[in-house]
Amino acid sequence: MILGGFSTANAIGPRPQGASAACSRSWRLGEGTLRALTGRTGRSVLVAGRCGVSDFELSLLAESALPVDVAWRWSGAYAVIEETDAAVVIHTDPAAAQPVYATRWESGWVWSTSARLLAALTGASIDTQRLACAVFLPSVPALAAGRTFFDGVRQLPPGARVELPANGTTWRVTTQWRPDPVPGWLPDLRLYDALAAAVALQMTADPALSCDLSGGLDSTSIALLAATALPTGRRLNAITIHPNGDLGGADLRHARLAASRYPHRIDHHLLPLTERHLPYTAISEVPATDEPAPSTLTQARLTGQLDWMRDVLGTRTHLTGDGGDSVLFQPPIHLADLLRHRRLRRAAGEAIGWARLRHTSVGPLLWGAARATRTGRSQALATLAASIGTRGRDDHGLVVWFPLLAHPAWAAPSAARLVTEAAGQAAAEADPLQGLDFSVRTLVDEIREVARTAAADTQLAAASGVELHNPFLDPLVVDAVLTTPLDRRPALHAYKPVLARAMSGLLPAETAARTTKGSFDADHYTGLRTNLAELSALADGYLAALGLLQPGRFRKHLAQAAAGLPMPLATLEQALTVEAWLIAHHRDPAPDWIRTPARPEPCV
Repeated sequence: MILGGFSTANAIGPRPQGASAACSRSWRLGEGTLRALTGRTGRSVLVAGRCGVSDFELSLLAESALPVDVAWRWSGAYAVIEETDAAVVIHTDPAAAQPVYATRWESGWVWSTSARLLAALTGASIDTQRLACAVFLPSVPALAAGRTFFDGVRQLPPGARVELPANGTTWRVTTQWRPDPVPGWLPDLRLYDALAAAVALQMTADPALSCDLSGGLDSTSIALLAATALPTGRRLNAITIHPNGDLGGADLRHARLAASRYPHRIDHHLLPLTERHLPYTAISEVPATDEPAPSTLTQARLTGQLDWMRDVLGTRTHLTGDGGDSVLFQPPIHLADLLRHRRLRRAAGEAIGWARLRHTSVGPLLWGAARATRTGRSQALATLAASIGTRGRDDHGLVVWFPLLAHPAWAAPSAARLVTEAAGQAAAEADPLQGLDFSVRTLVDEIREVARTAAADTQLAAASGVELHNPFLDPLVVDAVLTTPLDRRPALHAYKPVLARAMSGLLPAETAARTTKGSFDADHYTGLRTNLAELSALADGYLAALGLLQPGRFRKHLAQAAAGLPMPLATLEQALTVEAWLIAHHRDPAPDWIRTPARPEPCV
C-alpha cells in the first residue's frame, strides 16, 4: 500500500489513478494496513503501517496531544500522521523502516510513502549526484542526507516530528528520538522482549506466515520466536534454501537442528537453488521501486523463493532475518569510544581480538582509534571530501568514521566531483544527534540506510504477491540495542553474543554457539561468468549516458571479475544494481495523477 496526502490551502488535490480516500486530505493506493480516526476537534490521526497500538489507545491519540515516542511506542514499522486545516504533521519512526517523503506542490506540500509517486506528480528528474553516491561510496550513507533519487523529493528525517505547513513555508522538524544510554536493563532481555513483540505482531496479523530458516543466528531466532508464538495446532512454514545437490552444508545442518527441536510446530521445507537462481540473473527484469533494491543482484533467487512459497505454501506474509548484522555488530570506531571513556584495558583487548579476526596488526588499529577520538563527525566528512577519488585505497575494517572504498578505474571524471560535492554538503549540515558515542552515531546511519533500502525489497516482494517483514529493523528492536550503555555493549570482535544470550532458551546450544555463517560467494562468481554477456551490455546504459562510468573500462573490469581476479566488487555491484533500477524506472510508468471530483469525507 502507498499512502499520501496534501498540506495545502486548496480543498481539492489530485490523486494517483486508482487511489481511494484515506482521510480528509489523504489517499491510499493498493491494499495494506492503515488505521485512521477523526477526533471531536476535527483533527484526524492516521497510523500507516502495521502497528501494535490497540483500538482504545488509538482512540486516545485522536483526542489528545500525541506522545513524543508515538512512532516507536509500539511494535511495528509505521508512521503516524496528524491532519488539520493548518498543517499536516508526520511522526517518523527512528529506524526509517517506514520511510515517508515530501516535496513542494503548488503553494503547499505533498507527502507520500513512495518517493517515485511524488516524482511522477512533479515531473522530477533523476538526481545524478545521488546516483553517484550510491555507486561509488555506498559505505557512507551520510552523503544522502535525506535526498532521494529524484530531484526535489526529500525523505522526512527519521525519528522526528515534521510539520508541513499548508501555506508552503519550510517544514519544521523536531527530533524526537535520541538513543542515549538507558542504564539498569540487561541488553539480552531488552532485545528478546522487543524482538518477540515484533514477531508476535506479524503472527497476530497473519498466523499462516512463513519464515526464512537459513541456519544462521538471525533467521533462526526469528523462525523459532514465530513457531513458539503460534496457537496450539498451527505449524510454521520455515524455508531453507541450499545449493542443488548439496545437503551437507553447515547452514543446512543448523537449520535442521532448529526445526527438529520443534517438530510439532515447524514444517521445514528445503528449496534447492539451480542455475536459474544464480546471482546476476535477469537483473534488468526487477520491477520499478522507489530506489535500487538491495536484492537486485539476487532477484532470481528471491523471486523464485517468493513465487514458490506463494504457489505451494499459500504464503502471504514472510519474515526474514535481514538487518540483524547491522543491528547486532559493533563498528570499528567502537574502539575510539572505549578510549574516549578511558576503558583502556578493554580497548586493548578488543583491538587484539579484531586484529586476529582481520589478520592485521594491532598497532594501526589503536593508532587509528586514538586519532578518531579527536575527530568529530562533521570534520570527518570534510576530510573525506578531500580523499574521494583515491585509487587503491580501501578503509574496510579500519577505525574511521567513514570508510572510503577504492575508487574504480572505470569511473568517469565527473563521478568523483559529484561525490566530493555531496561530502562537502553533508559536512556543512548540522547533526541532529550530536553528542552520541561515535559507534552509536555510526550505527544510526547504517541501520537507517539498511531499513530504508529494505523498503525497496518489500516493493520487489510485493510484485510476487508476498508481504515482506524484517523484525530486526523494528524500531523497538533498534531502540533496545542502540540505547545499551557502553559497558554492556558487545566486543568488537564478538559474534552476536547479545542475541545468543537472548535466545538461549529457544536456540539449539550448538547453533547459539556459532561464530560464523555460510556464504554464497562461489555462486556470485558463477553467476558473473554465466551472465557476463548480458551484464556487459549494461555498460552502455543510463549510467554511461549520465557521464558516471566509462563503458569500455567497465566491461573490462567485469570480465576480470568473472575470471576470478582478486578485486573489490562493491562499486561494481552497486553500478549494476543502480543500472537495473534505472532500466526499471524508465520502463515501468508510475500511476497517473488525476483531479478528484469532490473533497473526500473525514475518516472515522
